Amino acid sequence: MKKLLILIISIFFLNSCGIYRATDARVVSPNADERVKKNIEEGRGFRLANLGKNGNGNFLFASSNPMWRASLEKLSFTPLNVVDYSGGVIITDWYSDNSEDQIKITIRFLSNEIRSDALEVSIHKRNCKSFNNCSIEEINNSTKNEVRLAILKRAAEIEKNDIAINSKKNGEYRTNKN
Repeated sequence: MKKLLILIISIFFLNSCGIYRATDARVVSPNADERVKKNIEEGRGFRLANLGKNGNGNFLFASSNPMWRASLEKLSFTPLNVVDYSGGVIITDWYSDNSEDQIKITIRFLSNEIRSDALEVSIHKRNCKSFNNCSIEEINNSTKNEVRLAILKRAAEIEKNDIAINSKKNGEYRTNKN
């Protein structure tokens, strides 16, 4: 009797939570394979068998992007505040070697290609005279270009190494003819 009462109460609560939904057999196919196919076509599901297969899109992940890897490597001296690969931005936290002046570096990726116009670097400087008395200004000197060039050089080195590694894996050995 106690088990039956618990079962009835459980069904009542599950029904009121919206888990159970009445369906019409004229609208929803009783064949499970057809329902799965329809859900996948509508983007409401996935198949475990298709997880390892490439879809129609061309996805470039952060671990395979030389610009991204070079930027993270060059900014490893400072704590990172925002790292958003899909948004194409890296923002460091305020960093300082001393207690007065602090800097914050923002890198925006405009392209995945290694080009001089693929990165936008901005550096802000914060000078605090007391806890609530701080001034923030953007630094517009050669430091921005030095950071950008250091990232671009390192990205070119990473890409060159990746190409060499991939060509060795594929059995393609290149000889230098100078």
